[in-house]
Amino acid sequence: MSEARARRRGRGGGGAARRAERGAVSFETAKYIERNIPNFEVLNEEALETIEYNAETVLEEIGVNFVDNPAALERWKAAGADVRGERVHIPRGLARELIKTAPSQFTQHARNPARSVEIGGRNLVLAPVYGPPFVRDARGGRRYATMDDFNKFVKLAYMSKWLHHSGGTVCEPTDIPVNKRHLDMLMAHMTLSDKPFMGSVTEPSRAQDSVDMCGLLFGEDFVQNNTVMTSLTNINSPMTFDDVMMGSLEVYAANNQACIISPFIVGGAMAPVSVAGTLTQVLAEVLAGVAYSQIVRPGAPAIFGAFVSSIDMNSGAPTFGTPEASLVTYGAGQLARRLNLPFRSSGSFCGSKLPDAQAAYETANSLNMGLLSGVNFMLHACGWLEGGLVADFEKFVMDADQLGTLHAMARGVSVDSDAQAMDAIREVGPGGHYLGCAHTQAHFKSAFWKSDLFDYKPFETWEEEGARDTYQLATNRVDQLLATYEQPALDPAIHEALTAYVAQKKEAMPDAFM
Repeated sequence: MSEARARRRGRGGGGAARRAERGAVSFETAKYIERNIPNFEVLNEEALETIEYNAETVLEEIGVNFVDNPAALERWKAAGADVRGERVHIPRGLARELIKTAPSQFTQHARNPARSVEIGGRNLVLAPVYGPPFVRDARGGRRYATMDDFNKFVKLAYMSKWLHHSGGTVCEPTDIPVNKRHLDMLMAHMTLSDKPFMGSVTEPSRAQDSVDMCGLLFGEDFVQNNTVMTSLTNINSPMTFDDVMMGSLEVYAANNQACIISPFIVGGAMAPVSVAGTLTQVLAEVLAGVAYSQIVRPGAPAIFGAFVSSIDMNSGAPTFGTPEASLVTYGAGQLARRLNLPFRSSGSFCGSKLPDAQAAYETANSLNMGLLSGVNFMLHACGWLEGGLVADFEKFVMDADQLGTLHAMARGVSVDSDAQAMDAIREVGPGGHYLGCAHTQAHFKSAFWKSDLFDYKPFETWEEEGARDTYQLATNRVDQLLATYEQPALDPAIHEALTAYVAQKKEAMPDAFM
């Protein structure tokens, strides 16, 4: 490690590093979204105060479980909670007081500073699908994901203009041992892309590996003083904080890295069927989780998370893009803002088995809900299929293309003198047309958002070109992006240090697939 650290201190110097930077191809990425439109709010002041009161009643009277984690129980005792066995009862007001140290907004740094993002405030950062064990594409169908699939998704995310973030476990590479695959996934995010990324949370030691590898990539001092990773910390709803998730949270919080404290809600199964009841539980769980992160390290970045779906009462399957899930998400956004915390929710959610009309409707509902509810970090923004079991290549590029509409909508309506277009209205007058007027000529290239995927040609031209549907166009888009991919520059000394770290870690333990 000391040799690797010495190499890391030389970052930015050396002819090889400078030549790599000069020769690299850089793909355009739109800046994270800065909303100029209002948030949509569904709860009035009385409803918000009722839910907040009930959530603190849950924490105080019912409590939350911190299982298999004696150190967490001791921390809670020292902070003033009433701990009975593994059940933590949090006095009214204590969690709120603790979370005051969590920042309302923070920068997640990318290794390419131009791609760093601001999480919080009126910003929206878009990240790809996370966690599916299966992948699907037009040629191979549905199958278990491999590391080759993972690498392809990282490349597609890097080349997608409207995605700001490389994500985390974009699919689960089942051909790599469970105890080692996090190393390969991190290596892919660090070397195949220069966008920000997420750390591993499947075991505390893997979270520590994530921090150590970031120390090689960014420098250890930089990591301790800045946020370079965001991690997903799911709560086992209802109201259970397991030792794996909390162990990873402890690592990240202690090292100043961001945690998304996210209840995993399937309404009717993991939370009440009512919107108000679900919001009460979500708020109670987030309060406890964020408060615990601040006990570990005051000031550690934390995000109010809400993964919400409803349930089909006949089959028990989760459903997406439904009105009830939208109402919960809108309400959760209001609660997060009242706590002065960044908000994570939404995504390209759908329950469809294919990227078909069902997928399109449900995904559109979910994405628009995320924009209007004030989400700051949108995980699963593209590629999600079959209730999150599948990462689909064609749907990935379809969704990534449509994320451009969120950017356009978020800009809102300009009413400056140029946007008022009075000169154009005077120039054209009654009965004319605007195609040739000066205002149109000045703005026609940027006036309207245009898909890079959809077909806008006349029927005859479309038919002559093979009458391709959106699925076929998406397959071609995947092929074109992967064929033109070029790896972003990275100092060879840093790449060597990361490679050595991964090799050393893998050699130190036998393969494990459980």
